[in-house]
Amino acid sequence: MNAATSLTAAHLLAQAMPLDPGRHHVLHAGAPQAGHIEWLYWVIFWILFVVFVLTIAAFLKASAKTHVEASHPLPILEKDEKADHRAGWGVGAALGITVITLFVILVLSVITGKRVEGLTSKNPVTIQITGHQWWWEITYPNPQADQTVTTANEIHVPVGTPVVVLTNSKDVIHSFWAPNITGKRDLLPGYSSAFWFEIDKAGTYHGQCAEFCGLQHAHMGFSIIAESANDFQTWQQQQLKTAAEPSTSAAIHGREVFLTHACLMCHTIRGTDAGSRVGPDLTHVASRNMIAAETLPNTTGALAGWVVDPQRIKPGTQMSPNPLAPDDLQAVVAYLQSLH
Repeated sequence: MNAATSLTAAHLLAQAMPLDPGRHHVLHAGAPQAGHIEWLYWVIFWILFVVFVLTIAAFLKASAKTHVEASHPLPILEKDEKADHRAGWGVGAALGITVITLFVILVLSVITGKRVEGLTSKNPVTIQITGHQWWWEITYPNPQADQTVTTANEIHVPVGTPVVVLTNSKDVIHSFWAPNITGKRDLLPGYSSAFWFEIDKAGTYHGQCAEFCGLQHAHMGFSIIAESANDFQTWQQQQLKTAAEPSTSAAIHGREVFLTHACLMCHTIRGTDAGSRVGPDLTHVASRNMIAAETLPNTTGALAGWVVDPQRIKPGTQMSPNPLAPDDLQAVVAYLQSLH
């Protein structure tokens, strides 16, 4: 990497600051499934709160009852069979209440799990989610290959429509968790599973890998964008199109650089000779709000910094540095930003 490129990369990386991921909280439910989980959370919270208060009260009572001034001699302990009998009954009652409470929590947990898993539909939106180190491949499968949508780290769904999610992993165990929407779901290599959810509030909900999967586990985020059925259909139709033809000289040069350098070996841009599936599909990369699995905003500086030296942002990521000349780097960024 030459000095000019290094200076450019340092300047761009300084601008490439992560955005606030927004609300990422199990207590801000955006779907009925998360609502059931929130209800169980509050039931357990108040049970534990009562237990805590009773425990502290018991300690305070015992401390006050056995308090002895330092100048007084220690009292002589005498056997009190009636008190011991009452204490035994008290301990037995406390133990019985504890066991009953645990069984109540167990039953409520099972009921909540069935409520969360109980969603079905004859016409759901089907999404295939595949975990990679460290990004999410999102596919909307269709029997017709040319009607299949593939994107990365950003999941669009229509509000009020059941969604069935098929999961898989290409390398290690990952865990898909959008706390505003539903519970955690592990993605196991070589094993497929499925779960359902339905979002009833439009908005953007952020999620995270919840199973340690390597060095950049903390930078493996995603977002779920819930929108109206019309907006979802518009987005889907746009994603089905091949890459737009570059309309400026910089973008034209950027496509040439992209197709003659290492980018071609890892990424797909439909409508061009780039057809590798090692990394994310970039056919409509400019339409995404974030890049690098929710690590950076999709801005000029962040995109350029990521292209030229991703290892400085996410050390250990599978993408290698691209020591491009400044003019070539700017051209590649211009081309990528034209891919809406």
